[in-house]
Amino acid sequence: MSWAEIYPWEAPAPGEPRIHRVYEQLREAIHSGALKPGGRLPSSRDLAHRLGVARASVVAAYERLVGEGYAEGRAGSGTYVSDDLSGVLELRPAQPAPGAAAPPPLPGRVAELEVFDLPAAPPEARPFSNGRTLMDERALDAWSRASRRALRTLGPVHFGYSDARGDPRLRAAIADSLRAARGVVCEPDQVIVTAGAQHAVDLAARLLVRPGDPVWLEDPCYDPTWHALAQFGAQLHPIPVDASGIDVAAGLAAAPGAKMAFVTPSHQFPLGVTLSMARRLELLAWARQAGAFVVEDDYASEFRYSGPPLPSLQGLDGGERVIYVGTLNKALFPGLRMGYMVAPRPLLKALSVERHLTDRQPSSLMQAVLLDFMESGEFAAHIRRRRVAYGRQRDALAQALARRFGHELEVTCPDQGMQLIAYFRDGRSDLDAEAAAAHAGLSTRAISRLYRKAPPRPGVLLGFSGFPVSAMKDGVERLARAWGSGGARG
Repeated sequence: MSWAEIYPWEAPAPGEPRIHRVYEQLREAIHSGALKPGGRLPSSRDLAHRLGVARASVVAAYERLVGEGYAEGRAGSGTYVSDDLSGVLELRPAQPAPGAAAPPPLPGRVAELEVFDLPAAPPEARPFSNGRTLMDERALDAWSRASRRALRTLGPVHFGYSDARGDPRLRAAIADSLRAARGVVCEPDQVIVTAGAQHAVDLAARLLVRPGDPVWLEDPCYDPTWHALAQFGAQLHPIPVDASGIDVAAGLAAAPGAKMAFVTPSHQFPLGVTLSMARRLELLAWARQAGAFVVEDDYASEFRYSGPPLPSLQGLDGGERVIYVGTLNKALFPGLRMGYMVAPRPLLKALSVERHLTDRQPSSLMQAVLLDFMESGEFAAHIRRRRVAYGRQRDALAQALARRFGHELEVTCPDQGMQLIAYFRDGRSDLDAEAAAAHAGLSTRAISRLYRKAPPRPGVLLGFSGFPVSAMKDGVERLARAWGSGGARG
């Protein structure tokens, strides 16, 4: 009788994957020496009966052991432990001895990114979360119809590799929209479909930033952009932002030979100011003289609540030194994961190759749905409706804050975008206020977190685009209770 016949096999626990449990027991018995080389394993029927599992689970476990070299099948005889285990036994991870030396430090930026505050997806939308959107019933119905049409018309292009830049028809639709709404100067072949604005920023940085290259960023700025550039070793220069946008003169004083500048000129994140025409001309003149490129992140440009849409910086430049970046995730919904960049022609081939190397291509099916949605006119109609709705939501939030907090807060009501800033007049800690709100199930964002060198003014970002007018009053009351009379104090 083989030792395998009397080995103390243990049945899988309830809910434990059967095949994996059988395989792990067999492998451990071989590693421990309980099952010797050349020893016969129980028949699959007997072991299945002993463990209370389907015979197919045991057969699958045996096949895996054979495939990995632990066992071998002998025709008409059964399954045996391999005679030569020298190769597979060496692969078992060594267990550290008690008191062993600590593992070596992790390479590169692992330690830095380990402490990065990666936002978790909440089980439900917390009031005042930033970057959230609302799709009304008409848009949801239209998107469902577009999805069904795309599924009914699946063709070879949806099952294979395609152009890394995206579907040519979708790129043409995006180019038409940008020319009409934003004054962008481009042809469809200059559009590259991405997973969003951050993906586009990453592509530009991969191509143009080398370790030690000086780069301008707004101060305060969008934190993920800062970290995206840091991973390529850029020498980052935070350039202060005032009521006219990024201070180009301060940038020239800090790093006149910078290789790139990353800006949000139409609606600066997070302060919401607009880059003045004088500053725009200064910035473009510097870029041309220095041979630098400007990445224009046109964040939430679709949602402007007073006056005509602002022309893009790229249109003023003519597409020579500006890489234009936008996202459809804010215009529609974050789960879409679709954005775009408009590349200057000298960079078009290289950026297309970077797109291919990093993510191969965008989803052909989602592009088909989006193209249908745009060509049907539903996209433009959705933007018009959302612009009106978000404007009302902005006003409702601002009014509720004014009524409840009075002179404790100074609320800036932006002409564009998806969030507003509530500044604290009494110098309280915005970090403490953020923590108190989170404890109460509310999502605010302390402005001071987004500054690098410039002295921050305490305040919090409050998103209004993802929540109906009816939710604003109750949300503000919950904020007041979370902060107490006079709010959270440092």
